[in-house]
Amino acid sequence: MKALITGINGFVGPHLKQHLINNGFEVFGTDISNGELVDYSVDLLDKQAVYDLISKITPDFIFHLAAQSSVKLSFIKSELTREINVTGTKNLLDAVKSLIPDSKILVVGSADVYGIPDETPLTENSKLNPISPYGESKLEQEKLALNYGLNLVISRSFTHTGPGQKPIFVCSDFAKQIVEIEKGKEAVINVGNIDVRRDFTDVRDMVRAYLLALEKCNFNEVYNICSGNTYSLRKILDMLLAMSDKEIQIKEDPTKLRKKDILLMEGDNSKFIEITGWKAEISLEQTLKDLLDYWRKNIN
Repeated sequence: MKALITGINGFVGPHLKQHLINNGFEVFGTDISNGELVDYSVDLLDKQAVYDLISKITPDFIFHLAAQSSVKLSFIKSELTREINVTGTKNLLDAVKSLIPDSKILVVGSADVYGIPDETPLTENSKLNPISPYGESKLEQEKLALNYGLNLVISRSFTHTGPGQKPIFVCSDFAKQIVEIEKGKEAVINVGNIDVRRDFTDVRDMVRAYLLALEKCNFNEVYNICSGNTYSLRKILDMLLAMSDKEIQIKEDPTKLRKKDILLMEGDNSKFIEITGWKAEISLEQTLKDLLDYWRKNIN
């Protein structure tokens, strides 16, 4: 069985590749930039290049991770965010429909399509009201994908973290700052609003869910993928600080505050669990320890 991962250079790609290899897949990776995981460097906005890629690989499974996934950056580059997340997806699905319509495709979406919830926990039937250009692009991506009639599953993935995540995301940002302090930087950690609560999942649990989604879920349906456990960013930070022997001051940084923020995002994963049997296995403590250790190995 052949699997294609788009956006393999991102946070999730390396973890997903290893999981697929462990399950007997021949894995091909594509990204806009080169790298040791990239078999084909392709810009998804280049329609002919995408067509040529699908024609060459003819994958059985496609995991569409490629995206502009930073909420903060989406406010700065809203049109680019839409182009990558919507037009890039359209080019991929057009090629699949033309060349390999029987393949299975996971379109990795986001819980940001819900926006500020008027109920918790969020189910797949909850109101959709995104408050960022990123969330808007992901909702448009969903609607687009569901119109193709392909063997396609959409994940509404909630917050996930773990080793290898870029520090533009909050848990990795905290961990990186702590390690920099351990290595001699001033003992002050800069934070945004740490009272918001999020539903956290380890990336290694998330990639297990992604494979199960294509193996067991109903096509042309949407599934929340999340642990069902929410934590405040204050709790996350306290846990990370307890894993370091440094005395560290916490300082609010106005540049890290969002004009609009979702104070609580808690997911109901019962639909996904019922059909796949998946559950989160890696504890938050282990996730955060591994994240700290990642930065300890990667900051000189």
